[in-house]
Amino acid sequence: MTEIPRSDGQRNIPAASAEQLDSVVTAAIRDGVTPSAVLAVMHRGELVYEGGWGWQDPETQTPIQPSCLYDLASVTKLFTVTAFLAQVSAGMASLDMPLADVVPEFAAISPRSVVDSYDPINRKVVPMDPAHVGKLVTPTSVTMRQLLTHTSGLPPWRQFYAVAGPPPTPPGQLDPMPRELRWARMLGALCAVDFAGLPGDKVRYTDIGLMLLGEAVARIGGQSLENGIRARVISAISTLPDPITFNPVDQRIGLDHIVPTEFDAHWRQRRVHGEVHDENACAAGGVAGHAGLFASAETVARFGQLWLDGAGEFNIAPELAAEAIREQAVSEGLRRGLGFVIKPHEGANCGDVMSPDTFGHTGFTGTSLWIDPQRKLVVALLTNSVYPGRGLPGTYELRRAVHTLLAEALS
Repeated sequence: MTEIPRSDGQRNIPAASAEQLDSVVTAAIRDGVTPSAVLAVMHRGELVYEGGWGWQDPETQTPIQPSCLYDLASVTKLFTVTAFLAQVSAGMASLDMPLADVVPEFAAISPRSVVDSYDPINRKVVPMDPAHVGKLVTPTSVTMRQLLTHTSGLPPWRQFYAVAGPPPTPPGQLDPMPRELRWARMLGALCAVDFAGLPGDKVRYTDIGLMLLGEAVARIGGQSLENGIRARVISAISTLPDPITFNPVDQRIGLDHIVPTEFDAHWRQRRVHGEVHDENACAAGGVAGHAGLFASAETVARFGQLWLDGAGEFNIAPELAAEAIREQAVSEGLRRGLGFVIKPHEGANCGDVMSPDTFGHTGFTGTSLWIDPQRKLVVALLTNSVYPGRGLPGTYELRRAVHTLLAEALS
């Protein structure tokens, strides 16, 4: 049996817990759940554990290093949310302002219908609530708060990449289609999309809402979303151990330092490596409010630590930071703060031991960040579990096992 390569950067947790972690993660890699995993753990403000398992690139059998950059997928949403909340604290925006005040194109087609939606994670059509048949939505009723709490009524996903243009060229090659044109086409589709429910009716997880929030952040700040996140969020992480960026190859980061994801046989016809896995983010030029950032586990953990410390380094007012990580909306077991997932009472990705007020987010590529304020514990677990193909089992169980071990070891 092939030995799973290991790489440690920090190891200051009970030896028995470290051995259990080794056993759990290596078993997941052997079972084909993911070819690699990197874990960074902050406890009481200190980095107490950093380790990597598996291969950065299974094709070349290159061992993973903790400094490697992973596609964060939807963990990117937390950076977009942080930038927006900093704008709110600066008096540039408010939680209850209509989205259309910032992006007036969103209200150009009004009213709009409520239709069935599509759940890309479970790959199924979600029928609309029978009570909404024949209902119409006035887009001006959608607020920024509703985007943050996923209660806007917008659908989870649409195949917008099909309208943005042809697949972009591989990273490092000049794309003949400007990113500005790609995003303009996609924004037109975003502002015409039908609704999946009524604004405020329930929590309905949506990439579309965060894509629109990203456009709002850019317009409020008078700069690109990428520059806004860099200025208001990334620059605040004073101890930045590794790069965090959109489109890492454009920043001259080598592919040998970036973890590949899925082979895209449907659209790009290539292994996704150095470009965002999410098709809509890729078609938009690699930068979007819902996906696109690449980072190491330690960088993600240090971002989480700043939220655990109150988000003051992000220039977010204390009362607003407290609201962000407090339950704002709940339905069908889904608990939402302002942009953050609040640990559900049953079946949490972060296991059953972490405290009820634990907050964080997961990413479709296999990434996650969970923050337990009672334990003063921050856990960033990054995997590329979509590498062998999306929708395969095992990532949920791996997450639960790792977080349970750490919550029991560090209190």
